[in-house]
Amino acid sequence: MLQKVDIKTTKRLEDYLPIVGEEVIDTIKALAKPLQGAKVLHINSTAFGGGVAEILQTLVPLMRDVGIEADWQVIEGADAFFDVTKTMHNGLQGMDLPFTARMQDVWQRYNEMNAAKLVGDYDFVIVHDPQPAGLLHFTGGRGGHQWLWRCHIDTSHPNPAFWQFLAPYLRPYQAGIFTLEQYVGPGVDFPHLAIIAPTIDPLSPKNAPLPLAEAKKIVASYGFDPNRPLLVQVSRFDPWKDPLGVIDCYRQVKAHIPDVQLALVGSMAADDPEGWDYYDKTVRHAGEDYDIRMLHNFHGVGNREVNAFQTAADVVVQKSVREGFGLVVTEALWKGKPVVGGNVGGIPLQVIDGKTGFLVNDVGECATKTRYLLQNPSAAQEMGIAAREHVRQHFLSTRHLIDYLHLFAALRG
Repeated sequence: MLQKVDIKTTKRLEDYLPIVGEEVIDTIKALAKPLQGAKVLHINSTAFGGGVAEILQTLVPLMRDVGIEADWQVIEGADAFFDVTKTMHNGLQGMDLPFTARMQDVWQRYNEMNAAKLVGDYDFVIVHDPQPAGLLHFTGGRGGHQWLWRCHIDTSHPNPAFWQFLAPYLRPYQAGIFTLEQYVGPGVDFPHLAIIAPTIDPLSPKNAPLPLAEAKKIVASYGFDPNRPLLVQVSRFDPWKDPLGVIDCYRQVKAHIPDVQLALVGSMAADDPEGWDYYDKTVRHAGEDYDIRMLHNFHGVGNREVNAFQTAADVVVQKSVREGFGLVVTEALWKGKPVVGGNVGGIPLQVIDGKTGFLVNDVGECATKTRYLLQNPSAAQEMGIAAREHVRQHFLSTRHLIDYLHLFAALRG
């Protein structure tokens, strides 16, 4: 049997009423009514670390609260498997990497092994990302009446070797779910295509209101001076997130604003073995600059601490060079912070250039826009107000639930 994720917290739809309003709550109740008792299973590769796990921590309990029997299970895999799937992740986003027969065999063997452990009978099985994408093939559809593949990455211009291997495993799915329509890889036509942007939970410990004084106290406990300007990037230690470029941006800003500090805050997820190597590379790039600190969950940085860093930041940076969506951008905007973000992937859905932050294409632009926000706090505050409202309208968990309810209804016909 696959490992079932035991979600300790419960979610009540009514608790979101003060944030999203009565019309949204009524819409959800109406959509959920004909789906009462539907059995839904989410499958992914890890219960901790990264946006998918965070989304499911909220989405699954909310589905249960509106009368859907929702479960969440994770696949099993050794380091060899996650090494391969990390390479697949990068290759599917276009990186020039080899994809050997041995690597393909590892992926197939672990998917076949996990398929044998799938038990139960569900109306909808939602398989998240490339790691478990072979489950439908190796189960022959056993366990689910409708199978959906949820892709959280940008496969618009994949390395052909990776996409040609994966595509045959995707074609049998009844539905494909992508963040943006242009993310759909070439040559795979799903019977039903859904475009669903990720969302954040405004009531989670990471996103619930945190007094600024308390946030600054937490940040100070990690060695930062709360009275000096602070730049923050929250992300995995990953080449696509470009922490080295963030350090270069910070150095250009520091030449004009010597007091500035930089926090690079991340998490080390079980399905990301490359993270430690890139963390080490980032540390080397920072050198002996004691105004730069790299922090992660092994330093005791959890959801509340991430909240504190985003709340205390003067400017939040997300200088990604490739990005599926960027939930860390959503989190920062929700806290009323303008974001200087890479002009890639799902970031432009969130960062409206000049209104909720700035979109940048290189280190120089990143440094220029960051300096502007530090030197014009009233403009930054105005952008922050617009940023929070933009998230409230478009990127909260209730909207995510609505999208899934619409999709389930369409698949039932």
